[in-house]
Amino acid sequence: MSKPLLLILGDQLSLSLPTLRDAPPNAVVALCEVAEEARYVPHHLHKIGLFMAAMRHFAYTLRDKGYTVHYSRIDDADNTHSLIEEAERLAKQYGCDEIRVTRPGEWRLWNSMQQRQQAALPWQLLEDDRFFTTPDDFAHWAEGRKQLRLEYFYREQRKRTGLLMEGDAPIGGQWNYDHDNREPINASLSFPALPQHGQDHLTQQALKDAAHYFEGHMGSIETFNLPVTRRQALVDLNHFIEHGLADFGRYQDAISDREPFLYHSRLSAAMNIGLLSPFEVCEAAEAHYHAGKAPINAVEGFIRQILGWREYVRGLYWTQMPTYKQENRLNFTRDLPAFYWDAKTDMRCLQRAIQMTIDNSYAHHIQRLMVTGNFALLCGVKPEALCDWYLAVYADACEWVELPNTLGMVLHADGGLMGSKPYCASGKYIDKMSDHCQHCRYSPKEMTGPKACPFNSLYWHFLETNAEQLNRNPRMKLIYGSLARMKEEKREAIRQQAEHFLDQLSTSTSYGQPAHTQGYSTQETPS
Repeated sequence: MSKPLLLILGDQLSLSLPTLRDAPPNAVVALCEVAEEARYVPHHLHKIGLFMAAMRHFAYTLRDKGYTVHYSRIDDADNTHSLIEEAERLAKQYGCDEIRVTRPGEWRLWNSMQQRQQAALPWQLLEDDRFFTTPDDFAHWAEGRKQLRLEYFYREQRKRTGLLMEGDAPIGGQWNYDHDNREPINASLSFPALPQHGQDHLTQQALKDAAHYFEGHMGSIETFNLPVTRRQALVDLNHFIEHGLADFGRYQDAISDREPFLYHSRLSAAMNIGLLSPFEVCEAAEAHYHAGKAPINAVEGFIRQILGWREYVRGLYWTQMPTYKQENRLNFTRDLPAFYWDAKTDMRCLQRAIQMTIDNSYAHHIQRLMVTGNFALLCGVKPEALCDWYLAVYADACEWVELPNTLGMVLHADGGLMGSKPYCASGKYIDKMSDHCQHCRYSPKEMTGPKACPFNSLYWHFLETNAEQLNRNPRMKLIYGSLARMKEEKREAIRQQAEHFLDQLSTSTSYGQPAHTQGYSTQETPS
């Protein structure tokens, strides 16, 4: 009888995982904490702690189910600290004749594993069916299409799954309720407090180990409040469905100066590591709609993020890699602004978004797209620098979901494969959707001068600098028309304002290592 080593990765903590199906009784299950996976970018302590605590709890769950489990801890003396090498070491130690593993969340691991399929100790790779679609499903959908637009993919997924459908028609008569989901922040809103998860000895030790072995990484374990067991993840799901979903839609694009979570679910990390399935999350939201407890615009918008966007970016990642990671169609060359690591900037919106990220390993999608992402786009930050940052700092960032969102959606570096236009905006957008500007030394109403919001001049400078590639875009026609009508003296003043800002912008080549120290906007503002 074959004796396999069943390798379970840190984002595969599901009893329904294909790796565990039909496992022979002599199989050995391996979970491995390896430094290599925590350090190839400087991951946030919350992210490392989440993986370590959740993996340790899952190992206990597997033992309770009767599996033989080997757990390689970060402090084991014989740990090789390379995932591939550690799996092969354990397979030999236990006399296993093959290694079985489900598709990982990164192409680099997938490629390494594929190269070992014909080795003396062969790797057997299984497809991950914990998603609504497989990469082959997406490739079939994409075949022959000139543009891979989310909306068309999403509609097909609705029809295929039956979610929010009445026969062949969408419930309510519309596929998309985005126009109802753009209300800005206002002072009268009150947001539901998150459940506070208790930390047993296993979790406490995992967090202590994360802080000890990855000292100097962003964040503090003192503010850790992520679910590390399925029970805790279900608490978060139920809490969101009961207390957040009804208002999620209207305010999903709003940004608060004081509240990091608003009505957002904060379920993506739990889904991405396997504690929740996308099926049960979508079904719970749909049931709440049918019970009359949440409006269609909220439920449709939430389900679209999972059934539509989450599946879409994963499909795009697997069908476009590995060349996708090298895309840089706008030829950006700037290193990451240094304040992305410490929030020491006097631009209030950026300071708060980054500080919330430092505190929680979380920022909601509009903070990522239209604050930190928009600023990086306008400054011309090179894709590899921004992608590494997003991958490092957010607890829900696995490369399959982070890379397309950052490279394609945020930086428009794929030439429009994902988005039909760059998501660029001036300070007016942030002023409309948030309450940041009232706390900021800069004015979103001024274009030039010492009090002018840097977003304003950077916005027009970006459009002017990239006109050759963008001005033929039909969705950019109106804005380029406005630029063409602008008087030359005004354009020159804006150009000088933006270039002075960029010349003085302190950047960083890696965490904690500034490329040059002559900084602009380095005054730390109170939070």
